[in-house]
Amino acid sequence: MRIIDAHAAAQRYSAHGQPRQPRGFAVSARTPTGAKRATNVSLRSDLLEAAREAGVNLSATLERALTEELARLKCRQWREEHAEAIAAYNEQFEKHGTFSAGSF
Repeated sequence: MRIIDAHAAAQRYSAHGQPRQPRGFAVSARTPTGAKRATNVSLRSDLLEAAREAGVNLSATLERALTEELARLKCRQWREEHAEAIAAYNEQFEKHGTFSAGSF
């Protein structure tokens, strides 16, 4: 099988439906660095009003979105760092197939 996106098959959510913390970017809520801090965020007023009317928890939504964005960035960084090895593997696959092809 060719390698297209090594992270595409990885589960994005835990067994409990929570977004998985990306390695390298994870911040544990149990450590001092994971303590919550108040911050200011600028949003379109219509979007903010709609979210409030719908009862959206803005903090939880932003945390989830940031976690997902950091995971996406980490995947992209990994793909860039390993692009040469992936290309070499794919070339090997195109020339010779898989290691087990024809052995059964």
